Amino acid sequence: MTSVPEKTIKAAITAVGGYVPDDILTNFDLERMVDTSDEWIRSRTGIKERRILKDPNKATSFLAIEAANEVLRKSNCAPEEIDMLILATITPDMKVAATAAKVATNIGAVNAFAFDLQAACSGFLYSLSMAAAKIEAGHCQKILVVGADKMSSIVDYTDRTTCIIFGDGAGAVLMEASSNAFGWEDEYFRSNGMGQEFLHVKAGGSLHPTTEETLAKGWEAIYQEGKTVFKNAVSEMAFATQEVLRRNDLQPETVDYIIAHQANKRILDATQTRTKLSQKQFLTNIERYGNTTAATLPLLLRDYEDQFKTGDKLLFTAFGGGFTWGSAFYTWAYN
Repeated sequence: MTSVPEKTIKAAITAVGGYVPDDILTNFDLERMVDTSDEWIRSRTGIKERRILKDPNKATSFLAIEAANEVLRKSNCAPEEIDMLILATITPDMKVAATAAKVATNIGAVNAFAFDLQAACSGFLYSLSMAAAKIEAGHCQKILVVGADKMSSIVDYTDRTTCIIFGDGAGAVLMEASSNAFGWEDEYFRSNGMGQEFLHVKAGGSLHPTTEETLAKGWEAIYQEGKTVFKNAVSEMAFATQEVLRRNDLQPETVDYIIAHQANKRILDATQTRTKLSQKQFLTNIERYGNTTAATLPLLLRDYEDQFKTGDKLLFTAFGGGFTWGSAFYTWAYN
């Protein structure tokens, strides 16, 4: 059995926050836009509504700033104390100019170095790992990790396979050295570049720069081949979760909560069955927000924060375009 090394410093989440826009796009609204129905959407995704940032002058940075500011307010942390800010996103404000830098400046984190991390729906989980490593190494004292996406900016609202799924939102956490024995314990992450053809935004990068042709073909919008993504998401999240359980000698019944990427209720249910975990362990809010990509995990933490108790065992798991995926073991560090 692979051993998990002892840590002299353990990184812990000490505050959580989030933000979703006020405007709600319901399944009944979508019935008037594409050939679909409320029953069809709910039965296949578990989603009832999603939030949309309609103001054309507001972008992902706005969502991220709102979430980060909530964390600062709840933690009583001065923005000048932040050493690093990581923004997980696939919808940066601009292709060149790190959106994280704008977020840090706008919240007053003048002593932080900030950067964007793009790992699709796994982005926030990957970012937590990076933040934990910096804290455990003693390089940083306080790190803001933000997951934010304005998915409505890359969704084609004539494509019923994708427009029913995604919503806009942001979540954030403050990470610092744990004051007790709890925090970031272990992780198992993987990726497979063969998956890019099944879940992507084809144009806008160096391979297919934006042209009249790419716009006409709809290559600027998100595309996914649902069946392939479903199959890989379930198998890889389940395997990664089981691997974390094995590495840490954890029995499924000893885990308190599963913080899983809110991609699709069917994916969550199939992952739960395959891992032999119970449905009550899986926290969900997909019915209200849809898939907010990098924001799903921190929004779950924000919505269920009041339930968590010091020492609770949490398993994070996510799967995203690329493909990217992984799971992590975390013990909650505060009441």
